[in-house]
Amino acid sequence: MNSAEVDAYLNRLGVDRPAWPTVDVLRELHVRHLQTVPFENLSIHLGEEIVLEEKRLLDKVVGARRGGFCYELNGAFGALLGALGYEVALLAGRVYGGDGRLGIPYDHLALRVRTVDGGEWLADVGFGAHSHFPLALEARGAQEDPGGVFRIVEAGPDEAGVRGGHQVPEAADLDVEMNGRPEYRLETRPRVLRDFVAGAWWQSTSPASHFTRSLVCSRVTEDGGRITLSGRTFKTTAADGTKEERELGTDEEVLTVYRERFGIELERVPEVRKAVA
Repeated sequence: MNSAEVDAYLNRLGVDRPAWPTVDVLRELHVRHLQTVPFENLSIHLGEEIVLEEKRLLDKVVGARRGGFCYELNGAFGALLGALGYEVALLAGRVYGGDGRLGIPYDHLALRVRTVDGGEWLADVGFGAHSHFPLALEARGAQEDPGGVFRIVEAGPDEAGVRGGHQVPEAADLDVEMNGRPEYRLETRPRVLRDFVAGAWWQSTSPASHFTRSLVCSRVTEDGGRITLSGRTFKTTAADGTKEERELGTDEEVLTVYRERFGIELERVPEVRKAVA
């Protein structure tokens, strides 16, 4: 990233260029990213190509002021952090399903970030409802966050995975838990962006992927709550957990919510596309 691209990215987040790549700056960048850049899968249903190349990600997230899913959001955010002087590694994860089974390899992309004032941090702005702030990667106790109580633990062989024929995890693998439930299993070996191309292709084309079967656009609100547009259902969750939802009747209502609540300008309402088996 060149200096102008960094400034444009920071401008979108509403953050001044930091003097040093510290933990406090990382925390601010992380939560501002969640508040301003939506987690969304609209490209899949608008027929837009998803390309895991730094320039294309910046064109989408910064130039077009769109969001994306994990590969795009954490890919772009990792590039920004690297340009600001952080030491960043891309990490591959596999997401736990509702049945306790792990998803495909390269199911998820998260970031390991080292700061000048010490420590390693798990930064993840691409998992939907998750931690608002980076998690201490080396800590093994409970970490309280506005998004919930998180814990990073050494991964062990889960029964569902063994039954499914998966290999016992490497000793370095970590499980990221939220409110006592495992969210994803994280490898600690650094990867490069192109490693995730097959995973992104599967997520955006397979009938088995939940991204091809539903529409989502979601972001954290400034008061610590969350707003989500799922198809035509607009949901508001306050910081205290209070929830409200309403159905949007017309296309104009849907486009207005995308524009006014998520900052996304669309020419037409996206509709779930039928995935090809």
